[in-house]
Formats: sequence, structure tokens, C-alpha cells
Amino acid sequence: MERNAFFDNARLLLITLVVFGHIIQPITFDSKSLATLYTWIYTFHMPAFIMIAGYFAKGSSDSKYLFTLAKKLLIPYVIFQVVYTGYYFLIDKKDWLIDSIFYPHWSLWFLFSLFCWHMLLILYKHVRPVVGIVIAIIIGVTIGYFDSIGHMFSLSRTFVFFPYFLIGYWISEQQMMALKRVPIKIASLVVMTVFAVAIYYLPDVNTDWLLASKSYGALGVEWGGSVFRFTVYMTSLLMAFSVLAWIPKRRFSFTKLGERTLYVYLLHGFIVQYLRQEDIIQVTNIFDFIGVIAITIIIVFLLSSKFFMTVTEPMIELSTRRWNNFKNRNRDAY
Repeated sequence: MERNAFFDNARLLLITLVVFGHIIQPITFDSKSLATLYTWIYTFHMPAFIMIAGYFAKGSSDSKYLFTLAKKLLIPYVIFQVVYTGYYFLIDKKDWLIDSIFYPHWSLWFLFSLFCWHMLLILYKHVRPVVGIVIAIIIGVTIGYFDSIGHMFSLSRTFVFFPYFLIGYWISEQQMMALKRVPIKIASLVVMTVFAVAIYYLPDVNTDWLLASKSYGALGVEWGGSVFRFTVYMTSLLMAFSVLAWIPKRRFSFTKLGERTLYVYLLHGFIVQYLRQEDIIQVTNIFDFIGVIAITIIIVFLLSSKFFMTVTEPMIELSTRRWNNFKNRNRDAY
């Protein structure tokens, strides 16, 4: 069956925004416009990314599937935890040493949480969709009251982001394509514009609410935290669907890069952390901003190239298939 280009286009856009957001994050404190853009992106890019991951989840619970899943997600997690620790030491990053293997470096939390979401799916797939999603949201809202649930094991993010994964699991392709209707696309433009203006003019938003890694106590809002989190849920869902409504369905020459987002996700930290450590990225005018966009695109295209996939495949997919194919082609050429 031919892949649906919509999903690959969506993944490519979202991973590009992940890289872009990570690049500009340190300099958002100096610019209201950059801070607004950063916050606006964070309202939807991970929720949408997680929904698409849920859409492609099989929900199987047999031992073979679980073993394959652990091999695909947990082993690369451990490998990159070690590699990032060594890399942080080399670039003299202050928090290079981690307390344990269960405190994810950088964006590695996603691998750990993705494995947990598949485990939770074994239970939730037997619950009616609406009931399961409501329960998941209630747990995500409630979990914030427990100060002990945070970054370790990526527990906070696992429970808080799980409703998006579950929504993605239950949504059908027909429902997703219904976003393409003209009235919905027009409404989505209004939604995206309203939130952009609101973020710019309202008091500064603590983006930690969008990262979902801290308890309400750590965020400084003890009892009213549930209201804030529920608001984030509604905002993120509206924004995610609004952005997805404008993802093109046609296939482009670069659409295939949407199949390789895991490579970009795991590898871009090496480049971004170096840029941050050396304080290379500065935006003082429109040309600097365009330059950051260009750097982002170059990083995405570079890390999803066949060369980088061949070199890093043993770490990410625990396979040497591409390397073997490369050797066989060269041997046949001679």
C-alpha cells in the first residue's frame, strides 16, 4: 500500500519545528517576538507529533510485539543516554552527569514515554474511546499534584501527554482528512491567529506548562494547577488540529524525509547543544532570523540523509542493513 503523504509531510514539518524550537529557546528571553513564536510552536508541535505516533500504534500485546518494541525504543534510549553523557562532558556542559539512567537526557524522554504509551494502550484499547480519553485527561490533570512525579522515568510527561497519543490511536484516517474541509481550514486560521495574538499580548506564559515535566508545586501554582493544565489540553488540541488542517496531502520530493524523523529527533541534540554551548545563535534582525530557519532546514535534511542514516543505523535501529546494502552495491560495481 502507498504511504499517505499527509502523515509524512506532517512529521517532517513537526520535526523541523522541534529542531527550530530547540535552536531558538536560549534567545527567546531577549525578544518578545521570538518568545511568542516559541510558545506558539510549543502549544501544538509535540501534541500533534504524539497524536501521529498514536495513530500508527498497533496496540498489540503479544510477547513478540512487546520485545520488538523494547528493542526499538528502550535499547536506543540507553545507548543515547550514555552517548549524550559523554558528549556533554566533551563540550563542557554543566549538567553532563545524570543521577541515573532513568533521568532522560535532552529529548530522550520521548523514547521512554513512547514505550510506556504502548504499554498503557494494552489496557486502554479495551475501553470505549471517549471514556478512555476522559480518564487519561483526568489522570494527566491529577498527576500534577504529586511533587514526586516529575522528570525521573519521564513519568510526568508520560501521563500528561498520553491523552494525545490515545486520541491519535482512535482517530480514523477519514476523520483526519475531514480537517481539509474549507470551513474547518478557515476556522483553523482564526484559531492560530487568535492564540498568536493572545500569547503576544497576555502576560508572559511559563512554557514549562507546555513541557509537562513538572508538578504544579514546582510551577508555583499549587491548587489551581488543574485549571491551567486543562486549559493547556484544550489549547493544544485546537492548535494541533488547526495546524494539521493545513498539511498538504500531495507528495513532494522531500516528503520521504518524513519517514526518517526518529533520526533527526535523536541526533539533532548534538548539533543544537554545541550551538548553545558556544553561544553561536543570535537574532538581532530579519536576516539573522532567516539564517536560523536555513540552519534548521540544513540540520533536518542533513540528519535524514542516507549517509547519516547508514552511519547511525546501528545505534538507532540496532541494524546494519543499510551499511550491508551499501557494501553490496559497491562490490557489485566492481
